[in-house]
Amino acid sequence: MNSLKKEARLAGLFYLLVVITGVIGIMVISPQIIVKGDAVATSQNILAKEFLFRIGIINDLISNTVFILLVLALYRLLKQVNKNQAKLMVALVIVQIPVVFIMDALNITSLMILKGELLQTFGLAQRQDLAMLFLQINDYGTLALEMFWGLWLLPFGLLVYKSRFIPRIFGIFLLIAGIAYMNSSLVSLLFPDYSGIVNLPTLLLVFIGEISITVWLLFKGVKNNISTTEKL
Repeated sequence: MNSLKKEARLAGLFYLLVVITGVIGIMVISPQIIVKGDAVATSQNILAKEFLFRIGIINDLISNTVFILLVLALYRLLKQVNKNQAKLMVALVIVQIPVVFIMDALNITSLMILKGELLQTFGLAQRQDLAMLFLQINDYGTLALEMFWGLWLLPFGLLVYKSRFIPRIFGIFLLIAGIAYMNSSLVSLLFPDYSGIVNLPTLLLVFIGEISITVWLLFKGVKNNISTTEKL
């Protein structure tokens, strides 16, 4: 029991760090840099707030490194429930990491282009357009990643639901959050004009699913009243 509690609370700590770095990147840094549909304003923001832009890249790298630690901690916690599903959960996280590193490389490249350290023979307008192209590729990459943000929550939710040492309601919340992520990704890719409609409901469902399991793991860990049969 004590071992399970330690594993659960460690996973909760990693989950909290992933949430915090995610919020910093999406809600704090990005709005100060990116101006949708305005290449000139975005370029000016990147140059004027270069250090903040670099912090955003570092924050992203830290977030995804902790994401790996999180899923490994969850694997140790939940592998006794169903080892194959636990392996699938880990795989659906690991495949995301190379894509994230490539996207961060594109961010650095866009900064170098805007500063004139690359493509020095190009005019300012051309460099701005190319930098925005790389940033736009980043945005499309995020839409694709959003599908995997949902996919990994499905085996995670099933494992939590079947675990018996974590309340089943959190498993249901995770499954709903996973489906919401996947639906948001599909709508954004297939019907981009309607993506704004699903954004707020997706955020709400994801908040309920991921914040609730984070708080439970961090402060409660596992249920105290598990019978010997349930532990097995």
